Amino acid sequence: MKTGDKYSLQHIAGAQETADNIGSGGLAVFATPAMAALMEKAAYTLARQHGFETVGTKLEISHDRACLPGTVLTAAATLTGIDGRKLSFTVEVSDGKGLIGKGLHERFTIDPERFMSKLGQE
Repeated sequence: MKTGDKYSLQHIAGAQETADNIGSGGLAVFATPAMAALMEKAAYTLARQHGFETVGTKLEISHDRACLPGTVLTAAATLTGIDGRKLSFTVEVSDGKGLIGKGLHERFTIDPERFMSKLGQE
């Protein structure tokens, strides 16, 4: 994996992903948390395609334009930096009319068994 690597996916905004259904708002429009999940999915999948398991640690986004359920969306991630185990990405979601949101995302590479073994131990 190297900086500049890209991954994109298509997704149809579902009725269950609206702000009023998720609880992040009162309107039947594609919710910011659903957009954030798509952004993370694109970055996660990019790393996974290169054999890395990762966890998200930081997400700074703007949700710039609304869209309705049924809209075909494209989520894209571009790897912009590698610093040890930290991977940095630019992320965006667009529809046929243009950009609806963008931002920066960080993920850390992990060993899944070691990571999970640390959880739940008090």
